[in-house]
Amino acid sequence: MTERSAENLQYTGRIDQIRIYLKKFLRMFVYQSDWKVLPIGAVIAALVTFVVGANMFVTQEGTTTGTFALARVCIWNGFFNSIQVVCRERDIVKREHRSGMEVSSYIIAHMLYQLLLCFLQPLITLLICVIAGIKIPGAGVVTPWGIVDVGITILLVTYTADIMALMVSCIVRSTTTAMTVMPFLLIYQLIFSGSFFELGAADIIKVTTISHRGTDTLCTIGRFNEQPMVTLWNTLVRFKDAEFRGEKPLLYLLQQVEQNNLLDDFLLWSGTNNTNPAYESIAANVLPAWGALLLMIVIFTAVSVFALRKIDKDKR
Repeated sequence: MTERSAENLQYTGRIDQIRIYLKKFLRMFVYQSDWKVLPIGAVIAALVTFVVGANMFVTQEGTTTGTFALARVCIWNGFFNSIQVVCRERDIVKREHRSGMEVSSYIIAHMLYQLLLCFLQPLITLLICVIAGIKIPGAGVVTPWGIVDVGITILLVTYTADIMALMVSCIVRSTTTAMTVMPFLLIYQLIFSGSFFELGAADIIKVTTISHRGTDTLCTIGRFNEQPMVTLWNTLVRFKDAEFRGEKPLLYLLQQVEQNNLLDDFLLWSGTNNTNPAYESIAANVLPAWGALLLMIVIFTAVSVFALRKIDKDKR
């Protein structure tokens, strides 16, 4: 944006300012290589899919691991999109604010631009999942199509993480600080998701994380409770030669299952006894999570506007 256009911001309304800044961000996408977030996100999604995608939505263990990793990919993409976008041009924002820029218009323009990025990234991620042969459930929980439910979820997870990072970028005053804060945000999302670590008394904290909402919702849409569990069988196989009073009871049990072609039934039986009420495939387990993510977006937006309105007091 030229200095003249910055000076003329005081003569434009909020809607016009949104349009002006949105055009600016779109030009930056093309001419300042902001488009690089798309191929970077695609590479990350491809790597994760290659490692954990084979059993996602096939077994309970594969679904748990795969959805956890997929949610992390979305959060990483969202953070990387916007963690530096405001603080890298803080001096320009300060000057334009003094020339009549409405902070709310500036933030809304950023949100619209980031929404475009966050819409493209889930499309790319879903395409990679389809190419990799991930068996996304055909029937959805909220919509008639499973792929649409998954798409909405990863869009919300990505966009919520994006707006959280935008908030951080509005609060901090340098790109160095922003990039220092980002790993702590990622660690927080990892540890307090409640997926792999027992939180004990801190279990309540997981409801504040994007990762918890994303992982649980993807497990619900992926029909976790209807899938076989392989951990019990693998554990029995590991101990098949263990003796008890001179006998090998586990070996006999495993042989009976295999000889009678009951392995699939045994795995399904194991899964039936390892269900999680939070993963029951009903809309009541999905819609509140989507609503919580939308609420987070509203909160992060409000904090972003509040923090940036104090930019004139920034003496650094």
